Amino acid sequence: MLGLLGKKLGHARVYSEQGVLVPVTVVLAGPNRVIQCKTVETDGYKAVQLGFEDQKEQRLTKPLLGHLKKHNTPPVKRIKEFRDFSREVKPGDVIGATLFAKGDFIDAIGITKGRGFEGVVKRHGFRGGDRTHGAKGWHRRGGAIGCRLFPGTVRRGLKMPGHMGQVRRTTQNLEIIQVREADNLLLIKGAIPGAEGDYVVIRESKKIPKGTVRKTAPPPAKAKGAKAAAAPAKTEAKPAAAAVKAAAKPAATPAKTEAKPAAAK
Repeated sequence: MLGLLGKKLGHARVYSEQGVLVPVTVVLAGPNRVIQCKTVETDGYKAVQLGFEDQKEQRLTKPLLGHLKKHNTPPVKRIKEFRDFSREVKPGDVIGATLFAKGDFIDAIGITKGRGFEGVVKRHGFRGGDRTHGAKGWHRRGGAIGCRLFPGTVRRGLKMPGHMGQVRRTTQNLEIIQVREADNLLLIKGAIPGAEGDYVVIRESKKIPKGTVRKTAPPPAKAKGAKAAAAPAKTEAKPAAAAVKAAAKPAATPAKTEAKPAAAK
């Protein structure tokens, strides 16, 4: 499965070949440096380890710095492994946005924006209490949370106020609209989790991988004028069928009348 580390830069709108204005997310998808290639013989599984964005040496931990020096790689900020990497690479190679092509589908993984401590209306979409008929002070509350004698406790997982956001989320099946090789940019249709400047993982779509033949859209419906023109043709065909039935009936009746005297003898 192909994948890259990147950084979410912002949002834009571009025109497609059909002249449709498409909202896109701009992602800096490189350069990614290959740090290590793991194999089944040496590590028990097949994977490729990528590093993204340079970092000062004194800002890395000693174990991580030793790992990078062992593989002759300069210090990097982010490291990510991708299992079953479908492209042949070797340590030291540099890959970027050209790993994907226009029209490919990807899954984007990021950390959502932190919203802080939020109530049930914003966090869970509660309706809230009435604003009239004497309901004072219950406009944005969640209501009762307890039970009776049994079980006598608050149910586990009950939707209540609390911390919202700052969680890992995946958005699937996003289409790549443009690949700008010179700038290592991917223009991806739709929204990606995270704020501008956050790190994201761009991987090959699990549900629509490369080489998948997608079903084409059905042809557009015929216009109302075409239906009206086709209606007289059906009405003309009915008299022709009635004439065939009428011609077949007299030919069948004499045969029946001739057979009756033979049966009487």
